[in-house]
Amino acid sequence: MSGAPARTVDIGVVGGGAWGSALATVARRAGAGVLLWAREAEVVAAINAGRGNPAFLPDVALDRAIAATGDLADVARAALLLLVVPAQHLRGVSAALAPHLAPATPIVVCAKGVETGSTKLMTELVAETLPGRPMAVLSGPTFAREVALGLPTAVTVASRDAALAAQLARQLGGPTFRPYASDDPVGTEIGGAVKNVLAIACGIAMGRGLGDNARAALITRGLAEMIRFGVAKGGRRETLIGLSGLGDLTLTCTSEQSRNLSLGMALGRGRKLADIIAERRSIAEGVDSAAALVALAGRLGIEMPIAGAVDAVLNRGADIDATIAGLLQRPFRAESGDAIVAPG
Repeated sequence: MSGAPARTVDIGVVGGGAWGSALATVARRAGAGVLLWAREAEVVAAINAGRGNPAFLPDVALDRAIAATGDLADVARAALLLLVVPAQHLRGVSAALAPHLAPATPIVVCAKGVETGSTKLMTELVAETLPGRPMAVLSGPTFAREVALGLPTAVTVASRDAALAAQLARQLGGPTFRPYASDDPVGTEIGGAVKNVLAIACGIAMGRGLGDNARAALITRGLAEMIRFGVAKGGRRETLIGLSGLGDLTLTCTSEQSRNLSLGMALGRGRKLADIIAERRSIAEGVDSAAALVALAGRLGIEMPIAGAVDAVLNRGADIDATIAGLLQRPFRAESGDAIVAPG
């Protein structure tokens, strides 16, 4: 097991970043035997040596009972798997898991994003690579560090199988980690994917010094885009104004702990995207998801001007000031979305 001590494995965590480490901590606090898979050998070695995960979650102690491995076959033996790898790597990792994973093993998708190229949601991708397994989504307003430290957090756990969602809430829940069960995995997943792109927009506005009024407007009108898109994909409006939609959007757009917000701020201050990415180890999911989200929205006939503006800046060389001006010059509309027609 790549140096990991042999222990009973109730929950396997696939992904050794900050969020994977935080969820491993949540599972351990709930009393589960936990094995974490990481691609990086130094992460595996550090966790098994009792030094936590300094590469991705520095200065946070992890329970020494959490073991780590670099072998997917090891973690696939767990009774339950949490998939916590970055969105654009999920297909490759889940496909590699497939030969080792029992057909009845429940899968919890914890990645947030839209796959580039295919424009598939993470659950759609996993349904292709790991077909037939019971599946759920875990999403909500979470910063990994706060979760790992045991600060109060509420999330949504969603599955079309209501019994599975309730089971997961019981397995992962604790005094400071509060899962709320849902039967709307589509809406739950979409909130987490869209909010990252909108957070980049808010960061750009902050970096350009446009003020708090502008950020509030972006959050509110961004929520309208999220709801339009989510409902078109089969999610429910009430899910998107809950923890995994409005809750996650609010958190990500109001704190510089957010990788997506801070990246947008750096862009707004005039830095180049390639330079920002080069100095970071952790991934801002909104960068890769923006183009795929906008392409998928276009196919669904859904208007997403804020997400489209972010895509234009990130991927099509659009000038930030010209893009902001373009948003401000859009026709006046009723808040319901209907165009205002001048009398006469």
